[in-house]
Amino acid sequence: MGDNLLIRCNHYFANFEALAHYIYSMILSDKRILEEIEKGTILIEPFRKDCLGTNSYDVHLGAHLATYTVRELDARAHNKIEEFRIPDEGYVLNPGTLYLGVTEEYTETHEHVPFLEGKSSAGRLGIFIHATAGKGDVGYCNTWTLEITVIQPIRVYTGMPIGQLIYFAVDGDIETYYKDKRGAKYNQRTVKPIESMMWKNKF
Repeated sequence: MGDNLLIRCNHYFANFEALAHYIYSMILSDKRILEEIEKGTILIEPFRKDCLGTNSYDVHLGAHLATYTVRELDARAHNKIEEFRIPDEGYVLNPGTLYLGVTEEYTETHEHVPFLEGKSSAGRLGIFIHATAGKGDVGYCNTWTLEITVIQPIRVYTGMPIGQLIYFAVDGDIETYYKDKRGAKYNQRTVKPIESMMWKNKF
């Protein structure tokens, strides 16, 4: 019984290590990101070499924030937002409010799956940059709307590092790219946050 359990455990951990190795081998390194930029399969505007990490690219908080105009939101309604610019002296975010932000960077990703995750330095200040929407789609071409919440009051500034993009290779051919997807809700290029388009769904 003990030997069988040990065999099963060893088999499990061997498979887990193989899976972990497979997943992380699919993340683009800094050199691969540069190669894909050169090929035109990844576009980052503006691009700064000093923002390129070992296997990620740092993105920054854009000049515009937005909040919903009503406190109680309705998933079937078009909930409107009020947009404003972050002043030079910064803007204080408070707990209990959802702020929609936007990245300074416009990106295009034509052959990889982009993931947007928070910077550890922002996380250690209690800033969360997305609720559920960390994954992009192959063919996504736009700035990234951020769903920002904070643990305690914090002053933020335009241009501060806010997140990092990670690129995963895709296994298989793409049938429909996001930019060509019929009914895609977030295709229109913008430098401002975009509110939820949940209301366009039928449910």
